[in-house]
Amino acid sequence: LVNEAALFAARRSKRLVDMIDFEDAKDKIFMGPERKSMIIREEERRNTAYHESGHAVIAKLMPKADPVHKVTIMPRGFALGLTWQLPEHDQISGYKDKMLEEIAILFGGRIAEELFVGQMSTGASNDFSRATKLARSMVTRFGMSDSLGVMVYEDSQQDGYFGGASKTISEATQQKVDAEIRSILDAQYAISRQLLEQNRDKVEAMTKALLDWETIDADQINDIMSGIEPRSPKAGQSTQKSTSDGKS
Repeated sequence: LVNEAALFAARRSKRLVDMIDFEDAKDKIFMGPERKSMIIREEERRNTAYHESGHAVIAKLMPKADPVHKVTIMPRGFALGLTWQLPEHDQISGYKDKMLEEIAILFGGRIAEELFVGQMSTGASNDFSRATKLARSMVTRFGMSDSLGVMVYEDSQQDGYFGGASKTISEATQQKVDAEIRSILDAQYAISRQLLEQNRDKVEAMTKALLDWETIDADQINDIMSGIEPRSPKAGQSTQKSTSDGKS
């Protein structure tokens, strides 16, 4: 982190390493380097802004969710955008209510696309994969299903010959497991959709801020959620827009 921060400071011809250099270094280590040369059509840039705003607004509305640290539509790595939550303290155990909130947050991006863009994209595929995996673990490993009880239905410690988890339940029970997983996903999807429909103004305001500045921090996000005009980016924070006349 210190090495990366020093490099940022050197590129800026500075004698001292400031907090903005550490912040940029942290972003690079966690999210990957910015792909400023990537050309993105304005339509796709707008869709990404709505997608990330959906995640962020749901995360801010969930009482036990980790605080939203930063939202960006600057492409990094394989992602066109990212909503970054940071926990306030070390987390050792997982809890059902927080896991359910995480599933709702993961659905926020796709729902925002449906409500504000009127179409679906492939950008939510990783969100769906993570939500399904989390719901499956709740049902099959953590005993967090009211209807199926505390039995373990999937033993990840006993792998089959081809690397998959060994089958320990009947076909009929598997159908019940799948139905319970679907029930959890559908319930959180409905909660997330209702919250976004009730907070359209916040999604629109956050999307506008992202299109103007590409990256917004916790202070700006809190301004938006409070219904006030978001403050300008801090000194040194990049506000340069991506080129938007095609996609490579």
